[in-house]
Amino acid sequence: MAYVITDQCIACGSCESQCPVGAISMGDGKFEINPDTCIDCGSCAGQCPVGAIEQG
Repeated sequence: MAYVITDQCIACGSCESQCPVGAISMGDGKFEINPDTCIDCGSCAGQCPVGAIEQG
């Protein structure tokens, strides 16, 4: 199951550069993960400074 970015996201962008498949992009006020592209590697979750990324 793909990772998701919760409303706790502070839009810092640290997760976007960590995604090896480019599944993360800026959405409406926060970053979003495309579930069709996400490969469940968890790289983004480890990079988030506020813990806003969790496995969906």
